[in-house]
Amino acid sequence: MAKDTAIRCSLCGRDKKESKILIAGINGHVCDNCVTQAYGIIKEESVGEQKQQVQHAINLLKPKTIKEKLDEYVIGQDDAKKVLSVAVYNHFKRIAHVAKNNKEEVEIDKSNLILVGETGTGKTLLARSIATMLNVPFCIADATVLTEAGYVGEDVESILTRLLQAADYDVAAAEKGIVFIDEVDKIARKSDNPSITRDVSGEGVQQAMLKLLEGTVVNVPPQGGRKHPDAKMIAVNTKNILFICGGAFDGIEKKIAKRLNTTAVGYSAVTDAVELDKGNLLQYISPQDLKSFGLIPELIGRLPVLTYLKPLDRDALRQILTDPKNALMKQYKQLFKMEGTKLEIDEEVLNLIVDKAIEFKLGARGLRGICEAIMTDIMYSLPSEEKPVKQFTLTLDYALEKLKNARLSQLKVA
Repeated sequence: MAKDTAIRCSLCGRDKKESKILIAGINGHVCDNCVTQAYGIIKEESVGEQKQQVQHAINLLKPKTIKEKLDEYVIGQDDAKKVLSVAVYNHFKRIAHVAKNNKEEVEIDKSNLILVGETGTGKTLLARSIATMLNVPFCIADATVLTEAGYVGEDVESILTRLLQAADYDVAAAEKGIVFIDEVDKIARKSDNPSITRDVSGEGVQQAMLKLLEGTVVNVPPQGGRKHPDAKMIAVNTKNILFICGGAFDGIEKKIAKRLNTTAVGYSAVTDAVELDKGNLLQYISPQDLKSFGLIPELIGRLPVLTYLKPLDRDALRQILTDPKNALMKQYKQLFKMEGTKLEIDEEVLNLIVDKAIEFKLGARGLRGICEAIMTDIMYSLPSEEKPVKQFTLTLDYALEKLKNARLSQLKVA
């Protein structure tokens, strides 16, 4: 009897003639039909797992829970935290809604948002804190490096490259992610006057971002950089990606004040006298002010949720020094602990640091600069001591002497 020597698929038994492709392995072969079926099973399982993860995230991360988590890292800014918590929670619900794929239900549009606040008030910190608690890909991009396509700099699509990297190049996961675009005020239109030169890092970038924010299929270079005609691209649909923009918008208070001081003209005009909080004009911000600052109306329309961050007062700055999980004083105590030294800080020193930070008008970031000026000398000499210093007490006299030597008065902002 003749022996059957035909090469067959080790899984389904098809021979080479019945298969388009027969992939050879170490101890067997696999046909193209079995590979296709296996891929379908894996894809179905991964989709089911993603649905479970999203539902689990919705069950755990209610808006109040998200805000409570943010409270551990960011002091104050309750209004911005509430808006951000609702936006993130609704994003999870929207993903779950899309996963059901029920065409009879109402289609839910995404609500991109924009955070406006002075430097050092916590915009980027809010974004980083949100990233620590999410189960969806999250990335932070910087708008200052973006230029119009064809010019030196990065294309707008490079934002999605970072999101893909955060998702380990899982396109399906990236298409449900969240992107925080920082320094968005730096791409404001430079001038209202027409010019023969192109605004390649201003209005040109805003126009390139329009479809990205609204929702379209974008061809993204996997490794970032410039797009080339022959390069391999990854298609990413931005329809379900939530975009959060943040910027300081330095000087926008003048435009808000100008708008609020507008008086009605005419005998029949009636205006309600409203007492304004001149110390925090950002709370009255409107899309009209963003347009006056230099954002194009099309971009503002794609960022429907507008919220603000309050300037940090003395109490908030004092809390920032000691209360959050990653508070500055906790960081310094940990650094000293690594040298075997216990750091003690007098209350008067903390008050001095806060007073100087208010004087320099640099927000929470100003606190670190002042702390470094005080701590540099001791952190320089401590590791070289022959005998370990078990305890160091930071006194008011020591801090005043170091600040005087550092000549920090030259940093004062007018």
